[in-house]
Amino acid sequence: MRQKLEVVLVHGLWHQPAHFDRLAEELRGQGATVHIPRLHRGSLAADTSTVQATVDRCLTEPVVVGHSYGGSVITGLDRVRHLVYAAAFVPAAGESGALLGGAGALVNAAVHRHEDGSTSIRPEKAREVLYADCTEADSERAAGLLVRQRPGHGRGVPDRIAWESVGSTYLRCEQDRALSPGLQERMGERCTTVVSLDASHSPFISRPRQLAGLILGT
Repeated sequence: MRQKLEVVLVHGLWHQPAHFDRLAEELRGQGATVHIPRLHRGSLAADTSTVQATVDRCLTEPVVVGHSYGGSVITGLDRVRHLVYAAAFVPAAGESGALLGGAGALVNAAVHRHEDGSTSIRPEKAREVLYADCTEADSERAAGLLVRQRPGHGRGVPDRIAWESVGSTYLRCEQDRALSPGLQERMGERCTTVVSLDASHSPFISRPRQLAGLILGT
């Protein structure tokens, strides 16, 4: 009996597994087994360890999908079948997401910095920056799921660079207002294949069926 394809979805900063609900439903409806670990473990190294533990529990080598910061996480994984970077960072050795994004990162206009060093996304900016091509209802739900982010995650550097030895697909979101499409284009050159989407930063919400098809086609 053929083993089901396993997919691990890795969310970005300020997000949580529930943001992937629609994409997970589409993937499961097409026969995939889906895992969505929760990040925000204190550092990139801790987040990568958490996702690696999920990968290690899979019965077969999974396709892993990283969104935004999640790209830094999946870059450090072992025992994966294929890497999918969805509007995500693709760091090389010694690089962090913060270094790649730079001080002028588009998302910074929506970030509120708290006295304890944590950050959050300003509710009035969430749709404009993260969910521009989502319906108003979907944007409101997604914004309501956002959580505070402890500092430090984005400055972490992966211990290994998986895309150097594993096939990878970059999903470049042409209407992204959080992660520069120009930067995405440059990072996509590190991947095996690049697919352009006429989408904003969160295609897993605005076009989950199309995204599921692309993931299952890798």
